[in-house]
Amino acid sequence: MISSKAFLSSILLLNLIILSVFAMADESAPKSVAAASSETAVHIIYTERPLENEEPESYHIRTLATVLGSEEAAREALVYSYKTAASGFSAKLTPQQVDQISKLPGVLQVVPSRTLQLHSGPGKLQ
Repeated sequence: MISSKAFLSSILLLNLIILSVFAMADESAPKSVAAASSETAVHIIYTERPLENEEPESYHIRTLATVLGSEEAAREALVYSYKTAASGFSAKLTPQQVDQISKLPGVLQVVPSRTLQLHSGPGKLQ
């Protein structure tokens, strides 16, 4: 006879497996072209340095506004302006906007932003 503790553990494990299967199925489901093309993702846009008389953030907003249609939309999409070590900014863009902004004069490179996990602590680097 199975103890109630073992039975509950089995039920919990089964629920976790079922939830994992549904989560994987949802992630692998094809998205419609319209939905995929309208989703924004953060990208880092490397640019030439602005002219000496222009603030970097103003230059970044002006560059973004060219693609997004207004300074207001550019301010909403802007995530961060890089001003010291690199010239550029990060912004939330759709794939079409990435394509458009990458063709602008003064834009050197557009790359997706990625978050990487560092390994730390004993036993993590084996």
